Amino acid sequence: MNKTRILKRSLLAAAVIASTSQAHAAGFQLNAQSATGIGRAFAGDAVIADNASSMARNPATMALFDKTSLSLGFETIITDISVSDATGPGNVSDYDDIGGTSVAPNIHLIVPVNDKFAWGINAYSNFGTSTDFSGSDYWDQNGLGAPFGGETDIMSLNLGLSGSYRLNEQWSFGAGLDIIYGKGTIRRGVPAGGLPAGDLVNVEDADGWGVGFNLGTVYELNENNRFGLSYRYSPEITAKDDNSQEITIPLPDMAEFSGYHRITDTAFAVHYSVQWIGWSAFDKIEMENLNQGLVPGSYESAYEWQDGWHFALGGTWYLNDSVTLRTGYMHDTSAQDELTSISVPDSDRNWISAGATYHFSDDSNMDFGITYLIGGDEEVSEGYVTGTTRADAILVGLQYSHSF
Repeated sequence: MNKTRILKRSLLAAAVIASTSQAHAAGFQLNAQSATGIGRAFAGDAVIADNASSMARNPATMALFDKTSLSLGFETIITDISVSDATGPGNVSDYDDIGGTSVAPNIHLIVPVNDKFAWGINAYSNFGTSTDFSGSDYWDQNGLGAPFGGETDIMSLNLGLSGSYRLNEQWSFGAGLDIIYGKGTIRRGVPAGGLPAGDLVNVEDADGWGVGFNLGTVYELNENNRFGLSYRYSPEITAKDDNSQEITIPLPDMAEFSGYHRITDTAFAVHYSVQWIGWSAFDKIEMENLNQGLVPGSYESAYEWQDGWHFALGGTWYLNDSVTLRTGYMHDTSAQDELTSISVPDSDRNWISAGATYHFSDDSNMDFGITYLIGGDEEVSEGYVTGTTRADAILVGLQYSHSF
């Protein structure tokens, strides 16, 4: 019975991590701030400032706007997740239809007060995806793989309020407050045989709130060359479901450096970013008052994740007054280290991106971006089951921007 309790705690902890981690659920950093960013693999996004969505990556970029600017759009995330070469007790089966499709909207507004100050508000979902093993007799609620498969459905929402200050022609600074909401559902089963079949964990709509902040600066050499640096503090979030199960989760901090350089007398620009994500904050998860057949009390579960890095390089071609083209490549590293997961797979990933902007006028445009996110084959071991997981995704974004 003690092993069952430990497994329940571990699975519930994984569920709420996924439901509340600001854009990084279980190591998946599927950014959903803008279609423009998707089209260049977010290379240079902390400094380019070509529409209001830049405030989500660096609040100091608001100082680069001289008009009230609005951007609104959505991102569609299509995941393709599989388990192959699976081994374990019983008739283990591979499974290649685990992923799903999620839609994440976003809106950003920047309002310059004068030539020194600006403020802005935004709302966006940094993460939204799902895994569902219900079509497999082995991995569904009653199969032998039930404790590691089942269903996971996740979303998050970031509400932001930011301000910026231009010190002089070179330096600008910004700061913002983040209110983060996360919500998730997780279902795992007890395998038939050995223990009575049924629900091991059935958490529906577990949610929680947290408050964080972000800081940033921009340095402009001239109108064609600038650099941006930003830092985001992520709080601990306490999430609770309808059964009064409460979990405190440390979220990772982030830092990003970006550069933008338009080549003089040409229509081309290059841009790049390096981002650090403090995943090692996930050393343990603390839990309180677990009531699904457990004695209420305090528990801990180890995760031992490692810090992650993103390296992105992109290019923009200002074709003419109406059309802008962009592309980008990103490599980001896995958050999971020695402890791995079948239900929420992770690996190093490569992003291949392309996008375009059509300008209706000087103050009105539409952005489109698409990314193919290529994961790696990852050998995992969870409980008594081993296998090879792979998680690929397609990100598609559409966004309208207007200046007033």
